[in-house]
Amino acid sequence: MEVVFRKYQGLGNDFLVVDDPDLIAALGPAEARALCDRHLGVGGDGVLLCGVRKGRPFMRVINADGTTPQMCGNGVRCVALHLFEGGHVTDAPFELDTDAGPHRVQVHAPGPVGDVEVWMRSPSLAPRDLPLTAEAPWRDEPIEVAGERLRVTAVSMGNPHAVTFDPVTRERVGPALEIDERFPERVNVGFASNTRPGGFDLAVWERGVGFTQACGTGACAAGVAAVETGRAPRGEARRVVLPGGPRHITVGEPDAPVRMRGPAARVFDGVARV
Repeated sequence: MEVVFRKYQGLGNDFLVVDDPDLIAALGPAEARALCDRHLGVGGDGVLLCGVRKGRPFMRVINADGTTPQMCGNGVRCVALHLFEGGHVTDAPFELDTDAGPHRVQVHAPGPVGDVEVWMRSPSLAPRDLPLTAEAPWRDEPIEVAGERLRVTAVSMGNPHAVTFDPVTRERVGPALEIDERFPERVNVGFASNTRPGGFDLAVWERGVGFTQACGTGACAAGVAAVETGRAPRGEARRVVLPGGPRHITVGEPDAPVRMRGPAARVFDGVARV
């Protein structure tokens, strides 16, 4: 099967975007794994299937390991730019349907390198929404993972996140916490550091991927965790710096969408055989 794709990246989080309806119907986990293989395929953190269905723009994500997360913040920005640049949508802003529900998006500066803002879904700390096998929300909950003690805040951004502001051995804690039995559907793990008035640094171990250059939902979850644990005020844009670069996160009231703004870039077009 020949797959026509366009490669995008958002702060180094890279994806193969496919908008052909026939290919979308044919592509599954095995094909995504082959495409994302960095030695034998094109290489990427995931495949983004997108288009317009019954008048509604949509996006579906397949991770590099073939799993299907509900949401991908960097992927949303890349797909929003792709659909806007390709003329699939003309409204500004517009709603993009995902497996985590619709998200409002705004392409502020179209072009090969675009500036895209996303109104992410409202966050939740309720254990049932992650899911998390706990009776109460985790806010700086002390736990032990891989022989290390740390405090964790658990946040759902439509997908599950565990965020810590404690210094730990990331290479040990990330993969161990991802598959911790207290998170039945596994979890993304955020390591925040260098907290300062304007923001903080962040590294994210993504479930099904590993450490990535950037994670949009992870940045939002870390922003929520900072607010919920008293490390940051509500309603102010915070600069969250990931290995791939910075983005701005604004956490409002508990039932309000988290706003995320950052770049998305078109890298190249191609055809691959899988």
